Amino acid sequence: MSTTTIQALLGDLDTRLTALPPEHAHLGTFLGTYRRTTAAIGTAVAGGRFEDPAWVVRWTDVFGRYYTDAHDRHLAGDPVPRPWRIAFGLAADVHPLGHLLVGISTHINYDLPQAMLDVISADDFADPRLLAGRVRDHDRVDGVLAARVAAEDTALGGARRLVDRVLTPANRWASRRFLAESRHKVWENVLALQEARGAGPEAYRGRLAELEVLAAAKAVDVLTPGLVLPRLALAGFGVRLPPA
Repeated sequence: MSTTTIQALLGDLDTRLTALPPEHAHLGTFLGTYRRTTAAIGTAVAGGRFEDPAWVVRWTDVFGRYYTDAHDRHLAGDPVPRPWRIAFGLAADVHPLGHLLVGISTHINYDLPQAMLDVISADDFADPRLLAGRVRDHDRVDGVLAARVAAEDTALGGARRLVDRVLTPANRWASRRFLAESRHKVWENVLALQEARGAGPEAYRGRLAELEVLAAAKAVDVLTPGLVLPRLALAGFGVRLPPA
């Protein structure tokens, strides 16, 4: 299965990393992690880990463009959705883990449900067998993310405080747990947005606005001082749209 589209996305991420101006160098924390995670998904596709690799490649590209578009708009001084405004607006001296977690929170909680709808048509939702395959491939991405936790923890290296290093095993467990938890809630939000999409553009915009508020609130919550990763593992990292 060709991963050409993923390779193009990786090239674009590399270009953005190289082009970051000094005053925005802190944005490289999430950008670098995102580049490595995307590469891991490409490797998993090439290794035959997904039922529908062509769909996973398409989804990876669409999902990635939500981030690169927001990144580019921010650097150009253009408005971005509220959760990204919080993520990009963090001060440069905020702990790298803060930059990373707020970026992950925003991209998963706000961008991922939209990207899933972009690559799952209304007809797909009407085909239980096809939809079940989409869900399974979505879940398999969790395995790719979980496998990256230790490597990304190492990549933070000296940027972590002593207490972070002492708690490394717990932090890695917490990271795997809250990533899986948040992605489970993503699927619930996909179903809620799909229902709204079927009701028309105005209904969809209203639900998306609700999701933007929830994702922004979670981005702020991530910054609460304390032992962040264990707290998120217990309290939850994802957001859930309320019943319509």
